[in-house]
Amino acid sequence: MLFNSIEFAIFLPVVFGLYWAVPGHLFRLRNSILLAASYFFYGYWDWRFLSLIFVSSLVDYAVGIGLTQTQLGGRRRLLLLASLIVNLGLLGVFKYYNFFIDNLVDTVTFLGVHLEPSRLELILPVGISFYTFQTMSYSIDVYRRSLKPTRDVLAFFTYVSFFPQLVAGPIERASNLLPQFSARRRFDYERAVDGLRQILWGLFKKVVIADNCAGVVDATFADSGAHGGSTLLLGAVLFAFQIYGDFSGYSDIAIGTARLFDFNLMKNFAFPYFSRDIAEFWRRWHMSLTTWFRDYLYIPLGGSRGSRSQTIRNTFIVFLVSGFWHGANWTFIAWAVLHTLFFLPLLITNRNRRHLDAIASRFPGPVEVLLILRTFLLVTLAWVFFRAESVGDAFAYFQGIASPSLLSKPDLPSKFLLLEIALMVAIEWLGRHGEHGLAPKEARFPRPLRWGGYLGLASLVLFGGGGTEDFIYFQF
Repeated sequence: MLFNSIEFAIFLPVVFGLYWAVPGHLFRLRNSILLAASYFFYGYWDWRFLSLIFVSSLVDYAVGIGLTQTQLGGRRRLLLLASLIVNLGLLGVFKYYNFFIDNLVDTVTFLGVHLEPSRLELILPVGISFYTFQTMSYSIDVYRRSLKPTRDVLAFFTYVSFFPQLVAGPIERASNLLPQFSARRRFDYERAVDGLRQILWGLFKKVVIADNCAGVVDATFADSGAHGGSTLLLGAVLFAFQIYGDFSGYSDIAIGTARLFDFNLMKNFAFPYFSRDIAEFWRRWHMSLTTWFRDYLYIPLGGSRGSRSQTIRNTFIVFLVSGFWHGANWTFIAWAVLHTLFFLPLLITNRNRRHLDAIASRFPGPVEVLLILRTFLLVTLAWVFFRAESVGDAFAYFQGIASPSLLSKPDLPSKFLLLEIALMVAIEWLGRHGEHGLAPKEARFPRPLRWGGYLGLASLVLFGGGGTEDFIYFQF
């Protein structure tokens, strides 16, 4: 079920009404409603894949219980290994099996050996990478004894399948989200209103920005040879806004929806296109995944505690795995390698933590503007690999950008789209110190102006969208 669909517009109020109709002390009944709603939400796409969520939840719940019943190091490692094998095994079969088979065939064919292995005709389950990492982190935390396992099977299953963030994150930690299912929730009008504001802002970014960019981007990337360099560069820029509006829009809708039910999800985007270097960008982009890799991969590898060469190695591994997490295609590996090359000079010169806070002044200075534009350009060029169908297509796209036609006038999209992007950038700049673009600004804008703005955004969502498009990160 899509957030930007009529079905969800009906589904959400129904679940909201049923949930809050239950007295607060019956929080387990509320959890039952959320679990049923979450399974319906996911099964609406394809009910057969509910079995994967069920198996993953059951295995990690059982592993958590098992870890409390033994103190023997060997048995504890076996239990953790069982969790990793099941979770990564499901992910590997559905997402990576054909990738490895195809590359094996290509390799041995190059060596003169002919193979005809069987490929699996499988549909990639929506959101499998997200909920797999979420449930797997629970077992790792319990194994580390940094988290006390739960015996409440209902709370755990609801934590894994919580519908607002089930399909595309944020990738929640059990230490943050799981205890909220065992606590009494109270309806808070102000929190609910802010949740609606964040949902509205997420829908604007998805429906108005991302979906309207999608048509231009698809046409540009589908036949890059037919366009001049300036148009190709503009297409890459529009894809940068498309993927940001699409993914951060999903996160805003998820976080706002969870707030309607008195749940707090972690912030997933912190206005990354205002970053002054690549290191800052990665502290602000897809923060739940970045911190997941930091805690469960980078630090266990040694983090930055070893020699400089070891730190570089660990950083490279994290970027490489992050790229592979996004999809079974060499384009994502190339995207990750390029970001590694952007990041390493900052790491080597100890400048990777220069910009930890957002720009404080109302307007950025000339140097800050140049730094932001430089970072945005680097990120945009890397997105070409992310969007291209193959590495060869990406290089052909770059070759087109680098042609003399780069200095020609580009084929401009609708002026309304450019104005809508400018509106999004302006609103997010004003709200960059808040949780989202429309976070409360009572001291700055009078109520009539704010409500006028909300109605204007709602009108654009209803009448100015580019169609009901899937979210890009559903494929991951």
